[in-house]
Amino acid sequence: MEKDQIKQRIVDEIEKTTTLIAEYREMSAPVVPDDAIGRISRMDAINNKSVTEASLRQAESKFNGLKRVLSMCGTPDFGRCIKCKVEIPLGRILFRPESLHCVNCAR
Repeated sequence: MEKDQIKQRIVDEIEKTTTLIAEYREMSAPVVPDDAIGRISRMDAINNKSVTEASLRQAESKFNGLKRVLSMCGTPDFGRCIKCKVEIPLGRILFRPESLHCVNCAR
């Protein structure tokens, strides 16, 4: 796969992640006390909000990683582990394009 195709894959992932972040932000709005919902339903809504906020943090982290990798496109360090400088396998780049480490260094 050529670097242009990988770069396009990263750009596509950035677009998907941006959409996810917007959805998570909307879903993690504060839970307003309402007389219409019962105590259990409110607790469930608060729990769902916590899960959504965790997903939002993960998506934002992925977005930042993707932006960093995109900025490295075209440099000699693109596709190399930032720790050991070994080339990252194409399969890992395609599976986790935001990854800056090879599998061994990511452990």
